[in-house]
Amino acid sequence: MTALRFAERLRDLVGDVDVLLSDIWGVVHNGLVAFPEACEALHSFREQGGTVILITNAPRPADSVQRQLRKLGVADDIYDAIVSSGDLTRHFVADHPGQKMFWLGPERDNSIYRGLDPVLAPLEQADYIVCTGLFDDETESAETYRALMLQARERKLTLVCANPDIVVERGDRLIYCAGAIAELYLELGGEVIFYGKPHRPIYQRAIALAAERRGRAVQLGRVLAIGDSVRTDLAGAHGFGIDCLFVTRGIHAEEFEGIDQLDPASVKELFGHPPRALMRELRW
Repeated sequence: MTALRFAERLRDLVGDVDVLLSDIWGVVHNGLVAFPEACEALHSFREQGGTVILITNAPRPADSVQRQLRKLGVADDIYDAIVSSGDLTRHFVADHPGQKMFWLGPERDNSIYRGLDPVLAPLEQADYIVCTGLFDDETESAETYRALMLQARERKLTLVCANPDIVVERGDRLIYCAGAIAELYLELGGEVIFYGKPHRPIYQRAIALAAERRGRAVQLGRVLAIGDSVRTDLAGAHGFGIDCLFVTRGIHAEEFEGIDQLDPASVKELFGHPPRALMRELRW
């Protein structure tokens, strides 16, 4: 294992890359504002003939994610397609018609059920749980839901996690996501189905879309993932067999403050499986 330095420019890393699978939150924006240089970098890669698929653990359909991006000033022309964990969760709901579902998450995520007509029910009557987040992520944590998860475990309910992220940036703060509740449920002995990074289905869908856009099969050796989470982006890329560019400005920012180079021991401690390169923030 070698030392890792910080790369300055994306263009120095993509000479042998046809497809970028880019995370959104933490790479393209922080939930409040877009990062112009990151948007420019993805646009420039596309202008050189590359394909950009945005992959996100957002618990909403791709068209809802696109509307959020537009509100933040992210132009449509920086990417070719969006794959969301919300889309994959919708497939699960569609495949279980008539079953009663307990929905755990904020009202803003209701687009995940658009057109599906799910049978919503209280936990005591539900056949399964879909978790898109916390009811109030400004004030709550996973521990807020311990009693509820114990009750769900007693009923042997499967929890479908529509966002495997534990935390995400909102401005300069970290807030809890559905993944935090899902991990608690696992610890309590509950059954969880995860949709989104680091699990394979979201990568399989992204590669399929990239192949459609390019009109030919995609070689995994010519794919580069971009993300800011060790647990989801880096682990997911490694598990799928593709390289990862790790952006440190996101949820791990404090761990990399003041560091210009990582020695092999630090690389192993922080990452386990090292990324292809590090960048403070995505820029062309």
